[in-house]
Amino acid sequence: MALFQQADSILGTVCALVNNAATLEPQMRLDAMEASRIEQVFAVNVFGSMICAREAVKRMSTRHGGRGGGIVNVSSGAAKFGSPDEYIDYAASKGAIETFTVGLAKEVAQEGIRVNAVRPGHIYTELHAKGGEPQRVDRVKALVPMKRGGQPEEVANAILWLLSDEASYVTGTIIDVSGGR
Repeated sequence: MALFQQADSILGTVCALVNNAATLEPQMRLDAMEASRIEQVFAVNVFGSMICAREAVKRMSTRHGGRGGGIVNVSSGAAKFGSPDEYIDYAASKGAIETFTVGLAKEVAQEGIRVNAVRPGHIYTELHAKGGEPQRVDRVKALVPMKRGGQPEEVANAILWLLSDEASYVTGTIIDVSGGR
């Protein structure tokens, strides 16, 4: 909430939000996971995104005197495939983000706010190192129809499009940025 208060005073009215913060933990099966790990993953990946979206809606919604805007949540291909034997807690948290995206889009559509998500596939980011396998994208890229991992800029371009006027009739949508997987 302090972030939004600071943004209000420095930048003015919020018109766009990208919920991209995420965490995961070292790869393991569910039966080896501590409850604290699962709580931490959901705290960052789900609760943090929901609270940020709540604060953005309070500022963007025409119902609250705002001028509208756009919210883009970052999910993961893990939501679709489940990430067995690696991080099903992360996958479940991203599934929650997708459900949240669809519900919030319907809730605020008449208030000038569009809510969408991107679902990145295997993207070259530092997050894989946190999971214990920095070269994971190179290991799994053969599963991708395009036979390569994606770049962060490719995900960013999809996000920018969703926030642009070109996507003015798009809400409640999840765009795969996954090389066809």
